[in-house]
Amino acid sequence: MLLRLAYLSVTNAFALLRLLPMSDRYKDMEILVLQHQITVLERQLDKTRPRFSPADRAFLAALLHRLPPEALRRFRLLIRPETVLRWHRDLLARRHAAKSRPKRPGRPRTVHSIRVLVLRLARENPTWGYRRIHGELLVLEIKVAASTVWQILTDAGIDPADDRTSTTWSTFLRSQAGALLACDFFKTFTLNGTRLYVFAVIEHTNRRIRILGATAHPTASWVTQAAKNLVMDLEDAGNAARFLIRDRDGKFPALFDAVLADAGISIVLSGVRIPRMNAIMERWIQSCHHELLDRTLIWNQRHLLHAMREYEKFYNSHRPHQGITNARPLHPLPPPITDQAQITDLDIRRRQRLGGILNEYHNAA
Repeated sequence: MLLRLAYLSVTNAFALLRLLPMSDRYKDMEILVLQHQITVLERQLDKTRPRFSPADRAFLAALLHRLPPEALRRFRLLIRPETVLRWHRDLLARRHAAKSRPKRPGRPRTVHSIRVLVLRLARENPTWGYRRIHGELLVLEIKVAASTVWQILTDAGIDPADDRTSTTWSTFLRSQAGALLACDFFKTFTLNGTRLYVFAVIEHTNRRIRILGATAHPTASWVTQAAKNLVMDLEDAGNAARFLIRDRDGKFPALFDAVLADAGISIVLSGVRIPRMNAIMERWIQSCHHELLDRTLIWNQRHLLHAMREYEKFYNSHRPHQGITNARPLHPLPPPITDQAQITDLDIRRRQRLGGILNEYHNAA
């Protein structure tokens, strides 16, 4: 629009210079010719209204706004005199609006740290609405309006508290993980084809694994003794587990459940042929086969127990687990190295288990 308006101004300025040396007679003749051309155009347009661009409106309003309406009515114009005056009022209104528009519209944006804190409180407390979060901010001596908290949550796409209080299965199991154990038998074969059964228990809260034994004949007395050993291990570790998930395998005798019930541990049976109801235990069995049993030959029961004990130490003490944010069952993640010189000159040592089947890496002391 501005470029078009500048073009019209320059061209009409040259036209004005052309009119200066002309006599009044020639000017009157040109005016009559132009009026007749306008009459011809109006006849061709019939009732169709001509279209004016914003630049055309601004130019005509600037030329004619000083003339009274009576003088404008005597002119042969394609528009009414009131239209010219309205265009001029609109031009002044837009100019005034452009000058009075604030450079930074609206209130200043909330400080980034406050926005992060509001989102953190909403994430860590699903039952808190925006008013509860606003009250917590006041306790923390952070003064913001409740409407600001609501706007922050809305911009982040966080639903109201009533829609966030519904508990999913994953959230429920994660909250109950400290009281859950899972166990199962899995089989492997020795070099000569003998079938051996390994009995293991895993803790849901920290993924700690316990190898309770391996045998070719899991009799009722053997499984019952394994249950007693498990109860003693839990008592020594101070573990307050309340539930044990197992399948409906016939290897578990009634005395097995009775021993655990005396220790305050209830048995939870998984569905028939539904291994996903004991998914954490099944996933560990898959890891054990993939990382150990599928990569070595088992000679006999004694060799199997030795290999399983080594894998138990490796799994609990060194191997990171994605289910617990890459921590280890018995050790949290160490703090990252911040010394640039130490990062530049890394000295990583390897410790082999079972002849190199399992590798552990450590920073040299």
